[in-house]
Amino acid sequence: MRARATCPLDCPDACSLLLTLEEGRLVRVEGDPAHPITRGFACKKTYRYPERAQKRLLYPLRRVGRKGEGRFVQVSWEEALDEIAQRLMEVLDREGGEAVLPYHYAGTMGLVENQHPLAFFRAIGASELLETICATAGGAAWEMTYGARVGPDPEEIPGNARYILLWGINSLATHSHLTPFLKEARHRGAKVVHIDPYANATSRFADEHIRLRPGTDAALAYALAHVLFREGLVDRAYLQEAALGLEEFEEAARAWPPKRASALTGVPEEVILRLARELGEAKRVFLRVGYGMTRHPGGGNSLRAVVLLPALLGSWRYPGCGALLSTSGAFPLNKRFLGGRHLLEGHPPKGYFRPNPKARAINMNQLGTALTELSPPIRALFVFNSNPLVVAPNTARVKEGLSREDLFTVVLEQVMTETARYADFVLPATLFYEHPDLYTSYGHYYLSWNEPLSPPEGEARPNTWVFRELARRLGLEEPTLYWTAEEVAQSLLDTDHPYLQGITLERLKREGFVRLNLPRPFLPFAQGPVRFSPPPEVIPTHPEPGYPLILLTPPAKSFLNTTYGPVEALKEAEGGEPRLLVHPLDAEPRGLTEGVYAVIRSRWGQVVRRVHLTEAPIPGTVVLEGTWWEGDAPDGRGINHLTSEKLTDLGGGSTFHATAVEVEPIRFAQ
Repeated sequence: MRARATCPLDCPDACSLLLTLEEGRLVRVEGDPAHPITRGFACKKTYRYPERAQKRLLYPLRRVGRKGEGRFVQVSWEEALDEIAQRLMEVLDREGGEAVLPYHYAGTMGLVENQHPLAFFRAIGASELLETICATAGGAAWEMTYGARVGPDPEEIPGNARYILLWGINSLATHSHLTPFLKEARHRGAKVVHIDPYANATSRFADEHIRLRPGTDAALAYALAHVLFREGLVDRAYLQEAALGLEEFEEAARAWPPKRASALTGVPEEVILRLARELGEAKRVFLRVGYGMTRHPGGGNSLRAVVLLPALLGSWRYPGCGALLSTSGAFPLNKRFLGGRHLLEGHPPKGYFRPNPKARAINMNQLGTALTELSPPIRALFVFNSNPLVVAPNTARVKEGLSREDLFTVVLEQVMTETARYADFVLPATLFYEHPDLYTSYGHYYLSWNEPLSPPEGEARPNTWVFRELARRLGLEEPTLYWTAEEVAQSLLDTDHPYLQGITLERLKREGFVRLNLPRPFLPFAQGPVRFSPPPEVIPTHPEPGYPLILLTPPAKSFLNTTYGPVEALKEAEGGEPRLLVHPLDAEPRGLTEGVYAVIRSRWGQVVRRVHLTEAPIPGTVVLEGTWWEGDAPDGRGINHLTSEKLTDLGGGSTFHATAVEVEPIRFAQ
């Protein structure tokens, strides 16, 4: 059979796909030509999804070896659920709900399987997980500046944008379905400029690539603003109508002439002057920013400074122009009951246990510390839609926590990840075409619905099914715990917001995807308000004594987080092993040559990687693309052995791109 489904992965494109299944197994993936964003093509990663599906888990497993050994025996669902419920009740009776922690993120973007399992944990008063590893610094910065997380409609870019600025994003790899719109705009005369610390696919696509030192984005943005103010290139009429606190911002920009910014950022003074003048002349600017610049101690302030630039130019008055971080704020769904959010309002469910509206909150970037130092300790950990042993900062600390014999760990997973190897029980999860779900997007304005296209293979079950079964065993009577996916979706769509008027579950099931009822053209901040105050701070990222290089760990074009870690073809496309990109100017004094293995050290740990010499990074910066599984590294250590739990200035986000390191060659048999 061949049918439509939405890609579930953590990507702004939320593609509509055409899937071919034979006897319930996925054999082919294609892009849906009927979807106005997908336009008939999928990314190279998604085409390989059938190979990932071949490696899936099919039966519940119980640990029989030491944690981390990966030795399990198959058990029935009844055995697994009964024992998990018993162990969980012992923890709840002895130590209360806060001794339980759900660790989860964006393994699926479907709202039902992503968020609704949290209703179970809120019903028992578990510790709350702050979902901060990716977007919270940028989100907090955007909301301080503009409010709702919305931006230009990508479909309106080609006919209107005259200048395209891709800042801190490798969009050809991480937002690939934006590319056709950028190509159309360039065909009509728009210039494309990429600003990023290292050259990548987007740099090669752009008309110009401007390299800057990591974590200095705010200084560059202020220098551009300095020139725009000084040379009368701002749109005073727009600013008079839309801006709040402009005077304070203008005063802050005066302190950053191009010469000063050049010394900090590494961008030549003449390039800053030319870029500012080109932006000022164009006015119709589309700025696409990524979350990469936010993964620094000053990342939130950096993003604020950058996204204010289109407001200075009055770009928001033109269709397809302004700044885009995310479109997620345009989906006005009724989320009061999603994931049991109402239980945090102090309305207890019926049943043996009670929610805790004041449950302690744990930042997911600090999982290692939470599992090893928190008092009272976490006694039961449930992991779903995530692979924390590889993706969380300070891997050594996370591994230490997962190794605790007094920590009861349950992992719901599709493949045997390195996190799952530390579980007491591994429970097989369904794939996206085996369960129903509702999808929004953070890169366009289409809402979509997935119908199950096949019964689950083997004994795989949806996340929500697992937690419904545990709720029954615990005697919980809260009705929302037992809602079907359709009931969750009906609740989400139960709103009179005009953007959702006429969009029903029945229509979504019939059509597959529906555009929100946004006005055309969509001009979200044509009248503001834009908050320039307080002026963003400049908080640069600096090396540390003994660690003079800054390590960046951006996405690889063939990976998506750790989802495709077991797919051999995609690993081969990335060179077969993780490689450290080193500029020749940094390599020479360290005795690093092409292909040599090197030790990379930080204050938190060390790893071994093969060196690739390239002029792609700005000197002083080294780059390792992709979140590789530990088993693919020459020393069996993931890159997050080097990263810290330090948080960003806004939103409590991760600081993955601010890791100070030193690199030196080693000699062993190759």
